[in-house]
Amino acid sequence: MSQARMVQIEQDILGKNNQYAEANRRLFGERGMLVLNLVSSPGSGKTTLLTRSLEDLQADMSLAVIEGDQQTSNDAERIRATGVPALQINTGKGCHLDAHQVGHALEHLDPAERSVLFIENVGNLVCPAAFDLGEAHKVAILSVTEGEDKPIKYPDMFDAADLLLLNKIDLLPYLQFDVDKCIDYARRVNPGIQVLQVSATSGEGMADWYQWIRLAHQTRLVGFRSASAVAERQVNP
Repeated sequence: MSQARMVQIEQDILGKNNQYAEANRRLFGERGMLVLNLVSSPGSGKTTLLTRSLEDLQADMSLAVIEGDQQTSNDAERIRATGVPALQINTGKGCHLDAHQVGHALEHLDPAERSVLFIENVGNLVCPAAFDLGEAHKVAILSVTEGEDKPIKYPDMFDAADLLLLNKIDLLPYLQFDVDKCIDYARRVNPGIQVLQVSATSGEGMADWYQWIRLAHQTRLVGFRSASAVAERQVNP
């Protein structure tokens, strides 16, 4: 296959995905939902961080999860054990979730209006960067066990993310990991990226993460209420 043909196929795939992503985004907006796409490499502690977040937040807001893995439903079962509804998508040989899969999952999961939906993407710092799912924010999770140069080795992912969660900081005393250098690398790639240092095990920094979610959720609800008020005036002028 020629290089030009490969590029055309890739453009067609991404173009079709973007159409599905826009449909998802409209649906999320109509329901006043905050949707976060959690992306990371395998072993970052993403599922542990997510389950702790669900346990700590579910008393305050309605939550749901779409879980992506190549095989098994292990992570979805861990999530359901928190009491939060979750739907598993197995991608087989696929290295990422796409917007069509997410849209189809929504039909079955049917998250509540004004809820927060977490999409835990397949563990991969390459493919998920290119695929918009209709989310409000991509949240990159990087463990301090992975090396501080990940942002410049996988720049597309960190450029696409609005927030970087630097996870497992409880292990810093036992590692040679330069936090400042990692943050500097991330901001070279994406000057606007926010960075929070957290430990899903010890709980350090998790309150800052929860505050970020609450502020993003409130922002979404303000937009939802404004749109609802406009629609009401159109129906009952």
